[in-house]
Formats: sequence, structure tokens, C-alpha cells
Amino acid sequence: MPSDGSRRGSDDAQPTGFGDLLRRHRRDAGLSQEGLAELAGLSVDAIAALERGRRRAPRPHTLRLLGDALKLGAPDRAQLTAAARRDADPGQRTTLRPTPVPANELVGRATELAEAGRLLGERATRLLTLSGPGGVGKTRLALAVAGGVAPKFDDGICWVPLAPVSDPAAVAATIAASTGLHPLESGRLVEEIAAQVGTRSLLLVLDNCEHVVADVALICATLLERCPNLSVLASSRELMRVPGESVFVVPPLALPATEDQLESSPAVKLFVDRATARGHAPAEQMEQVAQVVRRLEGMPLAIELAAARTNVLTVEELAAELESSFAILAGGSTTAGPRQQSLYGAIEWSHELLTPAEREMFALLSVFVGGWTLNAAAAVLTGTVSPGPLERARALDLTSRLVDKSLIRVSRDHGIARYDMLAVIREFAADQLVASGRFEETAQHHSAFYTALAEEAETHLRGSNQADWLDRVDGELDNLRCAMTWSLRSGTNGEALRLAGDLWLFCYLRGHYGEGGEWLERALALPDASDPALASYRAKAWLGAGMLAFLQCEYEVATTRLESALAQYKELDDTAGTALVMQRLGGVARERGDYVTAENLHCQSYDLFESLGDRSGMAWAHNHLGFVAWLRGDLEVGARRCRKAMNSFRVLGDSEGQAWALISLGTIAQYSGELTEAEDLLQESLALSQRLGYREGIAWSLNQLGIVERRRGFTERAVHLLDESLAEHRDLGDRWRSASVLEELATVARQRNRTEYGAFLLGAADGIREVIGAPVPEVEKADHLETRQAIEQSLDRRAFRAAWSAGRSAPLAAVADGYPGRAQASDRSTWL
Repeated sequence: MPSDGSRRGSDDAQPTGFGDLLRRHRRDAGLSQEGLAELAGLSVDAIAALERGRRRAPRPHTLRLLGDALKLGAPDRAQLTAAARRDADPGQRTTLRPTPVPANELVGRATELAEAGRLLGERATRLLTLSGPGGVGKTRLALAVAGGVAPKFDDGICWVPLAPVSDPAAVAATIAASTGLHPLESGRLVEEIAAQVGTRSLLLVLDNCEHVVADVALICATLLERCPNLSVLASSRELMRVPGESVFVVPPLALPATEDQLESSPAVKLFVDRATARGHAPAEQMEQVAQVVRRLEGMPLAIELAAARTNVLTVEELAAELESSFAILAGGSTTAGPRQQSLYGAIEWSHELLTPAEREMFALLSVFVGGWTLNAAAAVLTGTVSPGPLERARALDLTSRLVDKSLIRVSRDHGIARYDMLAVIREFAADQLVASGRFEETAQHHSAFYTALAEEAETHLRGSNQADWLDRVDGELDNLRCAMTWSLRSGTNGEALRLAGDLWLFCYLRGHYGEGGEWLERALALPDASDPALASYRAKAWLGAGMLAFLQCEYEVATTRLESALAQYKELDDTAGTALVMQRLGGVARERGDYVTAENLHCQSYDLFESLGDRSGMAWAHNHLGFVAWLRGDLEVGARRCRKAMNSFRVLGDSEGQAWALISLGTIAQYSGELTEAEDLLQESLALSQRLGYREGIAWSLNQLGIVERRRGFTERAVHLLDESLAEHRDLGDRWRSASVLEELATVARQRNRTEYGAFLLGAADGIREVIGAPVPEVEKADHLETRQAIEQSLDRRAFRAAWSAGRSAPLAAVADGYPGRAQASDRSTWL
């Protein structure tokens, strides 16, 4: 009998079976069979049977218990598992198809990799589908996920590439071949695969399933039912829709939200890496790179294809090309399939898998810009402005199918589902719509739906639901712009006139003065605008055009437009319209310093609203009369009028009205020396205006809060607030208030002994007032005169005239950006 030493020497040789390997690890750990059995929670007989080969197929759970008890590392565990697999059935040894080794580093997928790995590794699901549009990086992520979870699957990972499979009947054969199975009876392939997998702990990775998804789904359902330790990771543009499926939607790469995030953005990093590999490192062009990846919406394939073009284009040229079309995105890797060599090919692959009804819906949906709702989709599909339940159901079904096939995306906000397409997919769909010859018809249906929406919204833009409706219209602004463009081009049925007229109040509240005014002017110039049947729409359009011109201080144009509206409303015997126009004409007179005319017009407006019992109109008349009163310096009357308006606005739920009354009352308190009260009222108006997105209210509130801080002596804070106010007023095109803010900044400059700059600001304000024909408001004259006199006294005549003249000749944009030749706006507080 050999000695113990000879036996140990034999054990230390390369083991040929599972039993020998287990015995060696046990002895290396200094354990007896009894000790190992106790630590592993197994019987001594079980340990003996495994070591002697009496039991040749230990379960994966048993292998894990043994590995834990022996404290084996990953390599030793893998070796032990492989030996068990070899010993289990030598006649049925199979070789699994390994996962391919990626050629490049995976960029920006740490979060997705961790979450997908957790779902599979912790067995939270046994079927995980990585879903998303073509080019989003599903295959690349699947490779990384499989590599990450490999230690969790004792019997390995099996990679099954389905992209080359054109015949659905060949799916099972492809899976069988990837698992190393060579069946004798092709009719029972799935059963044979299930029998082979049995209880093995295996991860099956099915890549690119969308074109054979129905057959893949049936096979997966069978295998998962019969193989308790099997898990499946699939990549597919379309969901399988089988019980137990968990879906992980692969998002595009994260885009840089700010300048500070340029270099850390995954989308930017991918572009830079791929461009560098092509021999061009765009290290000094990060802003242009950010422009490119934003245009491509973070799609990895699109970014890689764009980066490939840096061998012949500059990044600037690339960005310019992409603004008009994605056609240059071709020429990918020659080893990739056709659908990975161009963006068109990637999308065309998905398009070819659609049914005729899905293709029709896909093309029609390209008419939307910036997303759409289910109602809008049903309207375009059926050509009906108000689709019924059956039309909505059909649109919902087709939408659901396109969502499941990753061609459209869905988002959920405030209880409403909204859909959109990636820009590259929308361009492809738009080409299909044009090719079908249905573009004009679809655009007309789209325009009709949004015209009806604008008409409905207008009735809610004053009142308790004002904020919600403003947000709703804002959310559809891109579609409304598209509808307006088509209506102006088609020039029929008065649709442009109706749409522009319904939108002017929104344009006022959200600060789109120039755009809304242009829409109205162009609509009024169309031949169909003179149709007698459109008289009420024409009156509304003249009113809106006059109001938006007034807000941009084009007083002569505004007066002409408003007088046209007044004549139209009187001809229509429309008392409410007449009263509203008088209110707007009163506003023009107020800004031009004609307070008597302004008050008379507002009084007439009040009388007309009162005759109609229109409480909202009466409240606004009170508010405007209070506005006129405090502008001319009568603070007591102004306060009384505005308090009355405020009470009415609160009862009516008119948030815009409340914001204006608060601004007036805060301003009155500020001029009365009640600075704490003024600040409280103005902060309330600012918060309310910000919630509404009411830009004029924001600009006015900041203006008056800046004056409050200046009166308190906090000039740095005052400069900050006044700068913000000036930027808002400038962007809005409100030169009347811009002049007042510049004069207030001049007062701050005088207090901080920056008198030369103060003279420059006074000159700039005076130049604006001369151009628009609006004097300094009466209530502001005392501060203005005191500031001017102090600055003139502190400078010699020549220095004052030079700075003053420089300000008068400088464009408002240049003045708002700073003191030409000295500094920029962001630095104003350091030198003002």
C-alpha cells in the first residue's frame, strides 16, 4: 500500500476529474470530509460520493456551497464547475458559442450596465429584453452585461447572433448550433435544446431579435418553462410580449447640459474617441462637438458615423451639414452589416418589418414637430379634428405597436402620455410621407387640429386654469409654428387668420411679441383675410397686431392697428371687443405720457364692460386706471384702484391680473417709502409671474425690486436685479421699460461714484426715449432729475457730453451687454 506521501504526490498532479479536484481543494484547506460537509451544509456521504465519482452531476447550488465552504476564488470555482460539467455526461459534451470581444471601450453606460446586471445577476427576472431604436447600442450593452454577470452563471454564457437569420424557421437551429447541439431530429429542436440545458445555470444571449421576434418569443417561453436555471438576455427593437419579460429601454447617451459638462459627457467622449481614432482629435472644438451630438440626440451609431466624417470635414462643417440633413451619416465599419453602415440602413431595417397599417401611421406621424398626444395622432390619422372613441382606439393600437418596435418614444408628465420620434427617425418617416403623395393632406389635418386647439386654449388663457393652459400651449408651440407655416403658405379658408388671432394672447403672456406680431401681419395680408365671413377673426387679428406692436413700443403702428380693430368691432356691434380695444389704446396713451387721454379711454372701457356685466373687464379697467394714477404720481388713487382690482382678480382666479396688481401696489409702496411692504408685494408678484412663465411680470418685478434694494443702499444686489430686468425687457423688445431700467442703473452708478458710466447710461436711455417718443414717467422724474444733476456736477462738461453721446449712439443690445470697450454685463457689479 502506498504511503500517505505518495498519495499526496498523486493528488498534487493535474486532476483528471471532479472528484480528484474536490479532494485536492479539501486537503489544501486542511479539512476532513466531515469538516467540509459541516461547513457546506451537506452530508458526509455526499462529499464521499462526489470525491469517489459515485455522484457525477452535482447541482449548481451544491457547487456554490462547496466553493463558499472552501473559500475558492473565481478561477478555482470555474475550474471546479468545468470539471463537473465534463464528468456529468462525457458523451454529450457541448461547446457554447462565446460572446464576441468588443473592439472598442464601452462609453457612458455605467448606470445601464449596473441596472441590467443587477436584474439578471440577482435573478430579479429570467428574461430581460434590451429595447430601443436601431443604433442606440443594444448589442454593445448586451456584450458588456453578459461579461459582467458571467460569474453568476456556473455553466456559462451562450451568444446567439440572430441578425443573419432571414428565415424564422431557422431560429431554433441557430440557437441549437450556438449551444453546441447537433440534433438528429429537426422537428423537435426546441425540446432537444431544453433537454440539453436541463438544470444547468446558463445565460442565453439572443442578439437582434426584432425580425424574428414571434418565433424567438415562443422558443423563450418554452425554454424558460422547462429549464429552471436558465436566464435569457435579448436585444430587440420590438418586445417579445411573453409572460415574465422585463424590458430595459436603452436610452441615448447623456448629452452635456452645461458648458462645464462638455468633457464629461458620454456623447461628447464617444465622438472625440472615434474622431481621434480617425486621426482628428477635436480637443479645441468641444462646443462644436456638443452641437453635433445634441443634433444627433446622443445616438451612438449616429455619433460614430458622424465622427467618421471628420476625415474629410471639420467639426464646424459637420455641424452645419447636420442642421439640414442626416444624409451624410453613412460609411460605417465595412465589417458591419448594411444596417450598421448608415443611419438610413438602420432605420430602413425597422421600417421593412412594419405592417402596411403601421407604415402608414409611421409616415403620418412625421408631420408632428416636438411630439404629439393621442388625440393629435387620431386627428391626423382620420382627418377629424375631434376623433371619436373608435378612431382613438385605432390610433392607440398603432401607436402602441410603434412604441413596442422602438420607432416612437413615450413620455408621461402630469398624467398625460406624449409621443415623439428621434430626429433621425422623423426625417426617414417624412421621406416616406412625401413619397406617398400625402404630405399636403396630412399637413392640412395637422393644421386644422392645432387651429382648433388654439381656439379652445384662448378661452382659458384668463382665469383659474390660466397656468395649465399656458403650459399646454407652450408644450405644443413647435406644432403650432408648423401649423402656422402651412396655413400662411396655403393661404386658404382663413385658417392663418384664425390661428394667429387665437394665439396673440399667448404670445403676449409668454413673451413672443415679435413672432406673434409677424404671424398676424402676414395673415392679415393674405387675400382671404378680406372675406366678410371672417370679419370677427379679422378684428381680433388687428387687436392682437396692435397690442404686440404696442408692447414693442411701436406706438404709431400700434395705434393704426388698434383703430382698425376698433372700427371692425363697432361695425360688428361687438361691445366687449370695442371695450378691449379702448383699453389697449389707453395703454399706448399711458406710455406716451398722455395720462388724461389714457384715463378717459380706460373709463370708457370700464363703462362698456359694466354694461355687459363683465367682471373681468371691469377689474382690468380698475387696474389700468390705477396704473395711470401712480405713473402720474397720484399714489393714493393708484393704491385704491389697484386694491379693488386685486380683490376682483382673486375672486376670478386671474393670475396675470393678480401679478399686475401686486406689481402696481409694490411700486406704490416703494415710492411711498414703505420698502418692507414693497419687497413683500413684489416678491409675491415675481413668484406668481415665474409660475405662469409671464415674462413681462417677471421683468417688472425685478425692476422694482432693484429700486427697493438701491433705496436701502444695497447697490450690488440692486445691480444684479436690474441687470436681470434689463435682459428680460431687451429680449421682449420693451424699449419703454428698458429706458427706465437704464436710468435706474445710472442712479446706482452715481451712488457708487461711477459717474462717467452713469452719464453713458442716461444718454442711452434718452436715445431710446427719443426714438420711441415716450417721456420719463412723471413718478420717475424726481429720481431721474436728481441723478442727472449729480452726474453733471461731478464731471466736467466735455466728459459728460462724451459719455452721454456714446450712450445715445449705442444700440440697446450693446448697452445691455455692458460699457463698450470696458467690460461685459457679467462683470457690471465690479465696475458699476
